[in-house]
Amino acid sequence: MSGHSKWHSIKHKKGAIDAKRGRMFTKLIKEITIAARIGGGDPEGNPRLRKAIQDAKGVNMPADNIKRAIQKGTGELEGGHIEEVTYEGYGPGGVAMLVNVITDNRNRTVSEIRHVFSKNGGNMGESGSVSWMFHKKGYIGIEKSKADEETLMSLAIDAGADDFESDESIYEIYTSPEAFEGVLNAIKNKAIETMTAEISMIPQNYVKVEGKTAQQVVKLMEALDEHDDVQHVYANFDIEESELAEAVS
Repeated sequence: MSGHSKWHSIKHKKGAIDAKRGRMFTKLIKEITIAARIGGGDPEGNPRLRKAIQDAKGVNMPADNIKRAIQKGTGELEGGHIEEVTYEGYGPGGVAMLVNVITDNRNRTVSEIRHVFSKNGGNMGESGSVSWMFHKKGYIGIEKSKADEETLMSLAIDAGADDFESDESIYEIYTSPEAFEGVLNAIKNKAIETMTAEISMIPQNYVKVEGKTAQQVVKLMEALDEHDDVQHVYANFDIEESELAEAVS
């Protein structure tokens, strides 16, 4: 299992996502707003907005919150200027990291993100320093208890998935960004529950870290995740699942 999926799996099992619903609302509202600003307020013609709305409904965000976020994005409601930025850097052990943020103050955010890196044994890099190590792909993770492997593999490949992998506890499905929604809908139509489903930045290779270095990587990941402007953190670490479970708070 990749470091990417291990991280999602452990956070999911520990209920860390549900425990921070307020922070999740804030991040989803920003995602809805920026998606509407970039691609328009009609989810039918804006896949990114459609996915953001689905995610918001999935955590029971009130419909009025969703509507206001869309209207801020389209300019129908007043709202401060926000922009999407990706920062790059290295964590402990040479782990490459991409940090996707949505911010209303780029100078403040870059200063705070740089501080988070330096405080936790990492450092910010120049634009392009690590992004070449990642490919943009659709990613769907499903716990093994939720589906039969042969049935799920056939369903995913027939719907347009590029790759299907199986590990001890989850199935991983990779797609092109364009095929992601079709594959996800095919899975949902069979009432198969997903652990995570997103357009993600998938590493081309992974860096094995363990012991104290692994703990430092986890601490940095958590600190970045907890920043209100951070939407996603992508990293190419490989940590044993048992060690990761122990380190995640």
